[in-house]
Amino acid sequence: MRGIDFLIGLLYSIPAVLIAISMHEFAHGFVSYKLGDPTPKMDGRLSLNPFRHLDVMGTLCLLVAGFGWAKPVMVNPEYYKNKKRGMVLVALAGPVMNFLLAFLFLFLYYLLWKLIGGYSGTAMGVVKNLLTNCILINIGLGTFNLIPFPPLDGSKVLMAVLPEKAYFSYMRYERYGQFVLFLLLILGVLDKPLSFARNGILTGMSNLVWKILGM
Repeated sequence: MRGIDFLIGLLYSIPAVLIAISMHEFAHGFVSYKLGDPTPKMDGRLSLNPFRHLDVMGTLCLLVAGFGWAKPVMVNPEYYKNKKRGMVLVALAGPVMNFLLAFLFLFLYYLLWKLIGGYSGTAMGVVKNLLTNCILINIGLGTFNLIPFPPLDGSKVLMAVLPEKAYFSYMRYERYGQFVLFLLLILGVLDKPLSFARNGILTGMSNLVWKILGM
């Protein structure tokens, strides 16, 4: 039964992961493109096709642990009028997109609950599980990517607060970042702080949706 439950869970998680990753990376590329950088368009990353954005290890982590990453969008800050501000905006675009998606799915979740009076029945149970996965995975992807550790988006945000020399010294270790992150996730080191952050964001969003819907 555990194996079947796991497979059923994957069926609900996979569409949520594909949506979260494709929108996250599209947001990075779109903001960079709007700031004058043609690189994302030339690389084919201004796309909602998730298979252009998947990172094998990051996707596995997202499916199994609920936290992960995608293949980074290559950008060229030389095209930005303000390089530091441009890099911060591009870095934040992905997590912000995920939080917006999570809020929209959460709004739809409670709107349907209010209109229908619950999620009774097989069909509505499927809808509930799909929406729940979309909410949690988008919050998880957005939260995880704000960690200031290369190659995650949070490491790019450090550019705004660290002296340039210190920042580039720190980023020299970017190539080792994915393996270290994967190890930390497997060992469960990040489970408690990430779950705490995700639950806090979910609670805040839920309270706001309840106020909007008058629940």
